[in-house]
Amino acid sequence: MSIQKQSIYIISDSAGETASNLANAATAQYGDVEFNLVKNIFITEFSDLTEILANAKKQNAMVIHTLITDEFIAYVNDFCKENKLFCLDILSPLVSEIQQRTHVNPTKLIGAAHTLNKEYFKRMDAMEFAVTYDDGKDPKGFLEADIVLLGVSRTSKTPLSLFLANKNIKVANLPIVPQSTLPKEIWQVDPKKIVGLTNDPSILNKIRQQRMIAYGLDPDTAYSDINNINQELDYAQKLYDMIGCIVINVANRSIEETSSMILHLLEIDECGYFGE
Repeated sequence: MSIQKQSIYIISDSAGETASNLANAATAQYGDVEFNLVKNIFITEFSDLTEILANAKKQNAMVIHTLITDEFIAYVNDFCKENKLFCLDILSPLVSEIQQRTHVNPTKLIGAAHTLNKEYFKRMDAMEFAVTYDDGKDPKGFLEADIVLLGVSRTSKTPLSLFLANKNIKVANLPIVPQSTLPKEIWQVDPKKIVGLTNDPSILNKIRQQRMIAYGLDPDTAYSDINNINQELDYAQKLYDMIGCIVINVANRSIEETSSMILHLLEIDECGYFGE
């Protein structure tokens, strides 16, 4: 008999993002199951752990933790083992393996991944850059960007720019409109830094209709007309061919998937560093 509801307890002495992302990736495979994701973050006291684990036991919950303090780790792992609860200790095996291979002791610093270091400020600069040079507000941004995104309306340019900025990458984007004149700066950018975004006409038609409805307007306008959409996409494709940039169809792709494709094709790692 299948179970239609399952609790998952996230326990972390920091923000709990790693465990949450892992849980979300796994639970996404089970659309018919209702998951209760209980986040317990910034845990600093044994008393907090005792109460959390008692509740987890009552619900026969799965436990996923990213604790770094040895005493906390042992306490959670032992409790789950004694009470036959599933327990996934994400960090310990990898931290231990790195220690054995490098002969360097881990700092055991809570929240080490979130310290205000050079990478943090680089990310903030990239976020500010994405906002400043969104939708072609200032053409000089194209010359300073790590990546330039081109695309007709509703091809996820802005969300992609912000998502990539969170990976320390400076992104500028420009809407492609057949009647408009392209900024001269676009032709000065290395084509290897430019990504042309496209979409399937039928999907773009539905997206634009929903946007009109959200504004309280008639969904059937020139903006959502399938013939106009086809003309826009054809114009954009011809422009991409002239530039010689890579082209990605965002149809039915999440922001995360499209971002990964861009990083792969442009040979940029997940921390924003470019390959040779």
